[in-house]
Amino acid sequence: MGYVRWVNATSSALDGNPASAPGRIVLLTTSHRVAPGLLSWPAWQALRDADRVLCGDGAHPQLPYLREAGIRVDEASPTAEELVAACADGSTVVVVATGEGEPALTDGLARLAGSGRVQMPDLELLPASYDLPGARLLDLVQVMDRIRAECPWSSRQTHKGLAKYGIEEAYELVDAIEEGDRDELREELGDVLLQVVFHARIAEEDPDAPFSIDDVAAGIITKLIHRHPHVFGDETASTPEDVKAHWLRTKAEEKQRTSITEGIPIGQPALALASKLASRVRTAGLEVTLPTGDAGTGIGYELLALAVRAEADGVDPEAALRAAGRAYRDAIREVESGSGAGR
Repeated sequence: MGYVRWVNATSSALDGNPASAPGRIVLLTTSHRVAPGLLSWPAWQALRDADRVLCGDGAHPQLPYLREAGIRVDEASPTAEELVAACADGSTVVVVATGEGEPALTDGLARLAGSGRVQMPDLELLPASYDLPGARLLDLVQVMDRIRAECPWSSRQTHKGLAKYGIEEAYELVDAIEEGDRDELREELGDVLLQVVFHARIAEEDPDAPFSIDDVAAGIITKLIHRHPHVFGDETASTPEDVKAHWLRTKAEEKQRTSITEGIPIGQPALALASKLASRVRTAGLEVTLPTGDAGTGIGYELLALAVRAEADGVDPEAALRAAGRAYRDAIREVESGSGAGR
């Protein structure tokens, strides 16, 4: 039934003819992140029991599957008044919502309900399909695809060109964690995630060794499963130390490294580098004498010794120095505010 014909069939129901029963309007919502046709059982029941099923979008991805299941769907976009009129005889009308969620229709129904001049049918919002956890990542991938294709700046970026942003975003994330700002933490996690998706999108275009975000995800999934045999296998772990032992053992099997120093990035902050080296030495049970420098380089070796001592005491020297740096910053600001400096 076309839209005009459907309106003509129902337009008189608001002209003073009382309803014999309130009827029912069901707004059926679906997620574009779930394969079309995978609807909940209550949704299929509502569709089969309805007197009319309407959809304003003739290209809605659900329509072929509904019609294949024997559901007649009329392409129509009624107003709130017309929809209420269609239920005046006690009918049930299901509206398959478009991607925008039918805001004009729901606003109109709310106005009618608040006016008190119309006997309203029962109104029901029925989610027919639900997003699984992580579903919005699909949207992020689609948005990144479009930006890469259409944005003059993003379309020219390379892995090397973006490298500095990855470092900056990681530092901002650490700062948000240490400051305890939840809103900032959520935002910075998004910025770090953007770097991962951006690099993976660029990698798809490599002519020799392309890979996608799915390949990245598959790789980390495989790694996590392999390094957690106490979760996905037959081994057991009752303490964090047991878990770490499993992790280190499986990592060693994977990497087949000839030195415990392999895989430690030398370009990371110096205190973090010293702490990581000390951690590897301690875990391997090696006895390594700390080097000492001459008068010109002695301060570096003193800092090295402090970093090694911090790691042995379970203290992150980078975090400790940042905390001290923040306290120093606050002391500077306090002096400035008292003296008027910096204004």
